[in-house]
Amino acid sequence: MAASDVSNPLRGLQDVAKAKGLPPVHLWNPPFCGDIDMRIAGDGLWYYMNSPIGRMPLVKLFASILRYDADGKYYLITPVEKCGIRVDDAPFVAIRMRVDGAGQEQCIFFETNVDDEICVGPEHPLRVADEVGTGGLKPYVLVRSNLEALVSRALFYDLVAMGVNEGEWFGVWSSGVFYPMQRAAEL
Repeated sequence: MAASDVSNPLRGLQDVAKAKGLPPVHLWNPPFCGDIDMRIAGDGLWYYMNSPIGRMPLVKLFASILRYDADGKYYLITPVEKCGIRVDDAPFVAIRMRVDGAGQEQCIFFETNVDDEICVGPEHPLRVADEVGTGGLKPYVLVRSNLEALVSRALFYDLVAMGVNEGEWFGVWSSGVFYPMQRAAEL
């Protein structure tokens, strides 16, 4: 469809697809054109009209224009429009982990289901939230601009295995910062 076709719900996407790197969605303030039937499931799968989106390049493109706004909603943003989508939990899932170094200065790297790689640290903090209804814990890492990745259950077990007690807290170190997971007395 042509970029001038106003019936196309994501008409600015063609220009975004041609650009290198992440687009500056934080600078764009296009008009809201409604919600579209797109959802990111809790396992990180993307759906359009209840059908999984099987083309990873398309998922990555959508992920590159995703924004979480102060109103608590997720949007796909192009220079010319803003469309609401649903996200069940976090928009991304951390699916791989590696650790470089040791001790307090080690760096815990996560790779997401859309190939973002980040090092846990001040720009990409790790947080642990209570899992509603189970009494368990769910770890998240900030990927970019208010967008988090849920750390997969298997990787959470790996984090726990490398955890240490610091005072009254049990947690992990990365990039010189301690990230508490649970009070040591509650273990």
